Amino acid sequence: MKRRFFLAGAAALAATPAFADKLSLDAISGYLNGIQSATSDFTQVNDDGSLSTGTVYLQRPGRMRFEYDPPEDLLVMAGGGQIGVFDGRSNLRQAERYPLRRTPLNLILERNVDLSRRRMVVGHDQDGAATVVTAQDPEHPEYGTIQLQFTSNPIELRQWVVRDGQGAKTTVILGQLERVEKLSSFLFNITFEEEKRQR
Repeated sequence: MKRRFFLAGAAALAATPAFADKLSLDAISGYLNGIQSATSDFTQVNDDGSLSTGTVYLQRPGRMRFEYDPPEDLLVMAGGGQIGVFDGRSNLRQAERYPLRRTPLNLILERNVDLSRRRMVVGHDQDGAATVVTAQDPEHPEYGTIQLQFTSNPIELRQWVVRDGQGAKTTVILGQLERVEKLSSFLFNITFEEEKRQR
């Protein structure tokens, strides 16, 4: 299976009321812009139905790192405008690189997220206790979509589902997103990771 690291989420919703008011796009944008550095456990549901777990590190704008638990030998990094994938089955020391802007994940890693003022939102719905926002790059729909689920009181991102340009679906379910003061820049430096692995 070709792995889809552009990560999507099938969500584990926290204990919340059965129904809640739908969150506005402005409120969601404000929440995303308010996240500077954070970390969380995650469970990933792959396109073939298999499960992976690990830890995600987030530093906005533009940086993410997905460390997968054994036996998965996989590391995915976003930084410097690129996504780098280290896969123990094919390219353990040299990352396979992709432009971040060509993935749906870029929409939530932008410096200033403003969902209400751009044509990126193609769905804004309520699903029980969750507000669900579906977004895509209006200029490049072929890059795929990202569907985000948020709970309210307080607003929390619980999962995302990414569908790439070929229709493959990846779901990422977040645990408790823990805000942290600062994360090392080396966590998101693809070139540094390559050099470390080649020593």
